[in-house]
Amino acid sequence: KHERDEQEQARLQAAFNEMRAESRAKTNFLSRMSHDIRTPLNGMIGLIKMNENHFDDKMLIQENHKKMKIAADYLLSLINDVLQMSKIEEGQIILTHEYICLKELAYEIESIIIHRAAEEEIQWIYEKDEMEIQYPYVYGSPLHLRQIFLNIYGNCIKYNRPGGKITTVTEVVDVQGGICTYRWTISDTGIGMSPEFLEHIFDPFSQEKTDARSVYQGTGLGMAITKGLLEQMHGSIEVTSQVGVGSVFVITIPFEIALEQKEEEKIAEIYDIHGLHLLAAEDNELNAEIVEMLLTDDGAKVTVTQNGRQAVECFKSNPPGTFDAILMDVMMPVMDGIAATKAIRAMERADAKTIPIIAMTANAFEEDAKRCFAAGMTAHIAKPFQIEQVEKTIMESCKRKI
Repeated sequence: KHERDEQEQARLQAAFNEMRAESRAKTNFLSRMSHDIRTPLNGMIGLIKMNENHFDDKMLIQENHKKMKIAADYLLSLINDVLQMSKIEEGQIILTHEYICLKELAYEIESIIIHRAAEEEIQWIYEKDEMEIQYPYVYGSPLHLRQIFLNIYGNCIKYNRPGGKITTVTEVVDVQGGICTYRWTISDTGIGMSPEFLEHIFDPFSQEKTDARSVYQGTGLGMAITKGLLEQMHGSIEVTSQVGVGSVFVITIPFEIALEQKEEEKIAEIYDIHGLHLLAAEDNELNAEIVEMLLTDDGAKVTVTQNGRQAVECFKSNPPGTFDAILMDVMMPVMDGIAATKAIRAMERADAKTIPIIAMTANAFEEDAKRCFAAGMTAHIAKPFQIEQVEKTIMESCKRKI
């Protein structure tokens, strides 16, 4: 009996220790999030105040706008990272199974990274083995593949030094049963990591420098997200490092080989919205003003409504063919974008079934996009949006309609 009591006490103590560790982790998480969110926000508020006080100083205002964009981009990446990390932990990340060209993917990643490296005076070297990319066409999840490589290259730039190098070697390590396994060895000549830190590199929010986040260097979630995504792809990542010498990241990913290995011809298109008449449903006054101004500047005519019901009434009261496309916010008062889309699609008129309805919403997850498509929407754009992406989507949607 005494032995059972001791075992029970040990079990309770272990459970208590685990709860205490979880509580500490949660407190630490909230503390870091508070710091990471407040720091750029504080900067943005201060810069806005500076602009108000020096409204006639065009150079100062332009410089402050650049700084505000850096802070805003950091805040967005922080929010995305936290949400994605929680989804990875809950097993909710859904990888796509798309026909992709690894050569094109490498080019896209290189085009993003090479400029960032050049700005930091870092040399970019990309080497391929004698087999090069043996099977360039495979099935994979391009969005998540880009994220993996951009996370790693971001670290290689962030913790490098002027005059440093980033070298990538691509190899085929195995081909069997319709699966081709590629290995990327990415090495940098940066500051390196201590053995103690290397043990925790994949822990959420791990950063060796305690003040690293104060200059928008990141959330410390990048490597945790990278590892989580690679595990879902049945891949792996290994990291070795030496302080003052640099780090080496070895990524291995198996891909299903696509049967079609011939490159499809692509026709370059210019996305010109000049002359299009767009109906926009957006309840946030500032967002509506921004969308209207940017699209009008590029030659479109924009009619703005403040909720889904107004959008439905506006569409209904104008003759068929008046509008070329509808930009539909999802969360709105009176009538939301989903209900408004269904109402428009149900109308008995020539353009009700064919007019492109594009969701522009802060609901950025895949399941939100599926809800939009199920309601009859044509495309889905997550806020905060890039106007180039909006215009590209408008044109592609209008061409589909035609």
